[in-house]
Amino acid sequence: MTSAIRADGTPIEVLLVEDDPGDVMMTQEAFEEHKVRNRLNVVSDGAEALAYLRREGEYANSVRPDLILLDLNLPKRDGREVLEEVKKDDELGRIPVVVLTTSAADEDILRSYQLHANAYVTKPVDFERFIAVIRQIDEFFVSVVKLPPRA
Repeated sequence: MTSAIRADGTPIEVLLVEDDPGDVMMTQEAFEEHKVRNRLNVVSDGAEALAYLRREGEYANSVRPDLILLDLNLPKRDGREVLEEVKKDDELGRIPVVVLTTSAADEDILRSYQLHANAYVTKPVDFERFIAVIRQIDEFFVSVVKLPPRA
């Protein structure tokens, strides 16, 4: 699989906001197995995600992501709060956010779209299907969709 790169030749930056080490590992393996050349950065809670996105503290030199993969059930600040903060910020709001979570609850799906998530994907529990989902997200948001320029 060949992933797109930005017009300036740099790889697509993906921020994974996920507290489950198993899901982090599967996502990393999906990127590696399918030769996804995008750069995957990982934070494990909602507060850390917002610090990363706002380039605060230890994340002062972080690169603004081109795509966010966001779990809903996170420690410190949950994914709904992170999504709301991101989408109400003029700069951050243009970053596509894919909610990638175990919840298939109608209220979570509805609330995520009300908060302007760009997509809602329920995580498969099977490793092969999980890899397929990550690959499809990559193909769509990185190879098909035109991403906004970095701020």
